[in-house]
Amino acid sequence: MKRILIEQGRVIDPAHSIDRTGPVYVADGKILALFEKPNGFEPDSVIDASGQIVCPGFIDISTRLRQPGQSHKATFQTETKAAAAGGITTLILQPDTRPVIDTPAITELVKELAENSNYRQILPVGALTQNLEGQELSSMLALQEAGCIAVGNGGRPISNLLVLRRAMEYAASHDLLLIYRPNEHSLSNEGCAHEGAFATRYGLPGIPETAETIALSQCLELAELTGCRVHFGQLSCRRSVIKIQQAQKYGLSVSADIAAHQLHLTENDMKPFDSAYHVLPPLRSKQDKLFLRKALMQGTIGTLCSDHQPHDLDAKLGAFPETEPGISALETLLPLMLKLVDEKLITLSQGIAALTQTPAKVLRLESGTLTPGKSADICIFDPGRRWQVDHSTWYSKGINTPYWGETLTGRVSATLQSGKIIFQGVFHD
Repeated sequence: MKRILIEQGRVIDPAHSIDRTGPVYVADGKILALFEKPNGFEPDSVIDASGQIVCPGFIDISTRLRQPGQSHKATFQTETKAAAAGGITTLILQPDTRPVIDTPAITELVKELAENSNYRQILPVGALTQNLEGQELSSMLALQEAGCIAVGNGGRPISNLLVLRRAMEYAASHDLLLIYRPNEHSLSNEGCAHEGAFATRYGLPGIPETAETIALSQCLELAELTGCRVHFGQLSCRRSVIKIQQAQKYGLSVSADIAAHQLHLTENDMKPFDSAYHVLPPLRSKQDKLFLRKALMQGTIGTLCSDHQPHDLDAKLGAFPETEPGISALETLLPLMLKLVDEKLITLSQGIAALTQTPAKVLRLESGTLTPGKSADICIFDPGRRWQVDHSTWYSKGINTPYWGETLTGRVSATLQSGKIIFQGVFHD
């Protein structure tokens, strides 16, 4: 493998409180050294990172790549290119593929697809129940042994709380992390927007915040009962944050993440009948957004994710309630984080930590740091480079994003995964 010298970059590694300019030395797929040249090191290639940030590669804790089962929407090939262009070196794949990731065979298929796309660090989440139907438990131990990083419900309903309890007991007995997106489906009732002013104005079926908070409360109670480690995915409202704060205060082993778009968009930003704004959980009130931002700033919620869900054009055509929820978000994850930094809500080190150190800690991964001897997963980005979201700059097959046509700030210039350059941008001023 090539020996690579990354020089003149501002190196930021929140895991070790590093923020200084200097070289990074890479050899045999690992970080060889920071700042001081190892004896006899002669690089095969040199990356000039002048004026740029050099940090650990990002870990995206919630993605859908549409394979297996929906390759007309996207594929591992297209979406891993988008991930690399976004500085993401590890993707956590949700279990609601087709077929569902509920057997070791499907887990092996995911690993094979990752291998074929030359992007090996795609870590699947195993289904909590068989076929995600919420009734019979999956073989969680077999899924863990096959390579699943955690188990989860993929946003699907669990038939009753006894099933959820048994699943959490099983997960706890094998020290498996449960990734749970809280949503009481009887309350969300096929809604498509926050139960607020926008939904009322346009006659859309609303989703109350209690659909999230009641499901969250139930799972927290069971986490205390079973001792299961739980990570709550894509929280969207103020009262959810308060419940997480209380649970952490009393010692529960719980964490949570926020999808980056929830920190910037609210129901007031939604354009009537524009399905690019159709997401689950829905864009909520300004008060909810401000509370989510405060939770990130204070560290109550330490992880940002893209919640990447690419769709084809047909999935987003039709009346708003009939369209499929989700946005294509791998490539906007970095600019949306940097926007929070620009607004002085968080520091750059905090923002990078939310994409590296914190998700690595939640998932118990050794990545998310530039520690010598660890895998050389590295993102190099220009925090000031402006670019327009359009066909000439976009890699994902899904163009379903509310940011289409807009100019964003912050662009990745190179991404290394296990010491291999998987993305190198060519920019024209």
